Amino acid sequence: MITSLRNPLVKQIRKLHRTKGRREQNLFLLEGTHSLETACQVDCSLDCLCYTYEWQIRYPQLWELASQKAQRIELVSPEVLQAMATTVNPDGVIATAIRLAINEPQIINFQLGLVLERLQDPGNLGTIIRTALATEVQGIWLSSESVEIDNPKVLRSSAGAWFHVPLIVKSNLSSIIKNYQAKGVQVIATLPTATKTYWELDFTKPSLILLGNEGAGLSEYLANLANQTVSIPQEKKVESLNVAIVCALLLYERQRQIRSDKNYKLMICPD
Repeated sequence: MITSLRNPLVKQIRKLHRTKGRREQNLFLLEGTHSLETACQVDCSLDCLCYTYEWQIRYPQLWELASQKAQRIELVSPEVLQAMATTVNPDGVIATAIRLAINEPQIINFQLGLVLERLQDPGNLGTIIRTALATEVQGIWLSSESVEIDNPKVLRSSAGAWFHVPLIVKSNLSSIIKNYQAKGVQVIATLPTATKTYWELDFTKPSLILLGNEGAGLSEYLANLANQTVSIPQEKKVESLNVAIVCALLLYERQRQIRSDKNYKLMICPD
């Protein structure tokens, strides 16, 4: 059992809290039972598994599965685990996993995607990923200036959805937008000056939704690429809505319209 906070493994894993450390070691950090369980389900390549005795007793089956997949396993004291983790109260397990190159997804029947420009808050990105999985988003494209997709808080706040939604980092988002636009996909941007509300837009069509930086919003260049602009009605006292909330409103309006359209078709064309 590792009980010393001076153990080299503690320092090595703590380096994964930062971008530089993740790039140098080609690893990222998984924290918590749910993240580890999902990683095992998708056969993620685990490098090192660190766990407390209490966690091993509580989750014997997951411990056995993860132990078989990890290249190194270490029983550690609760104090050591806390020093390794980014959370204040870790639940007893963390793991490191190998960073993999992410290829552009081959989407045959494109229906819905997100483009995120200069998103900075890892909690927002994780929440967006989680909402995206719940609403059948087929891919998320991020600008290279955005928060790193394997930031520990992104993984935690996505609640396992991180492993199921294609995430692609691009230096040139406009090429993605123009490519799908040429295929007949409507490109949607939210702008406070838009005269149409998001309720009035037909989301049943294949759609690519553009979302921008938490403070500055979308750049003018990307906003001008949109062929549909919508606003979200709100009280004048409110300056703006959180980007993850805006994303959820748009995605669930699409869900509502898709389901309403299906129900209507069933009414007029019953089996």
